Amino acid sequence: MNLPKNPYLPYLATVTKIIDETPNIKSFQVVFNDKKVQKEFSFEPGQVGQLSVFGVGESTFVINSPPTRKEYLQFSVMKVGEVTSQLHRLSEGDVIGVRAPLGNWFPYDKMKGKDILFIGGGIGLAPLRTLILFMLDNRKDYGDISIIYGARTPDDLCYKDDLKEWEKRDDLNLVLTVDKEFPNWEKRVGFVPAVLKEENPSPEGKVAITCGPPIMIKFVLEALSEMKFDDTQIITTLERRMKCGIGICGRCNIGSKYVCDDGPVFTLSELKELPSEL
Repeated sequence: MNLPKNPYLPYLATVTKIIDETPNIKSFQVVFNDKKVQKEFSFEPGQVGQLSVFGVGESTFVINSPPTRKEYLQFSVMKVGEVTSQLHRLSEGDVIGVRAPLGNWFPYDKMKGKDILFIGGGIGLAPLRTLILFMLDNRKDYGDISIIYGARTPDDLCYKDDLKEWEKRDDLNLVLTVDKEFPNWEKRVGFVPAVLKEENPSPEGKVAITCGPPIMIKFVLEALSEMKFDDTQIITTLERRMKCGIGICGRCNIGSKYVCDDGPVFTLSELKELPSEL
């Protein structure tokens, strides 16, 4: 099921669980009020949705629960503005609006049989999480799976329960890092791009997917290029302020592309075709 006939009209959804991920990031698990919508709703890994706080506004967030687990949708929200601040004031049982699914998705079919390298920073693990869980639920379809994930401090790492579970698995390799030394932190220390260089993964038969702060992505892309990853082997996501979410208003355009419709997922080769305003 896609958007309703009126694409500007959100579905009503109830917040069933709120998870405090970090001091300024919360995850919201929501269920559609209409049981038929909940049953028939479908989406792909990497697609986004617009969350509405009635009387305040709406903002775009990736659906970071996987389509293989449909009992609820999960969105993670960093508190940075008016809408996100209002979302952080919600309680379990409150009703919000959801316009979804929007945008394109990770080309997971083309990745079958290949090794996968995820590189994330901070809240940037959100779009990666949906694909990681999807691939783990379809584990036989993919080769080696590696995850390099970092944040400023241990407290700033998201999805701590997931990280603990992933560390226990013998069918993936998880590398956790923080920017600098921290009391009782016994794992890696260093910025994500530096740790990536230390790991020095081979590009052969591999797809690299990265998301995080823009400065992290910049140096990750440079590192991957130094390691001889082809531009078609590198995938990332773009964030632009979206309004309509369906490629009409032009708020999120970059040249002829609309992040809400043509994105938010792009290969590096596609990004290099976009205007320099990016």
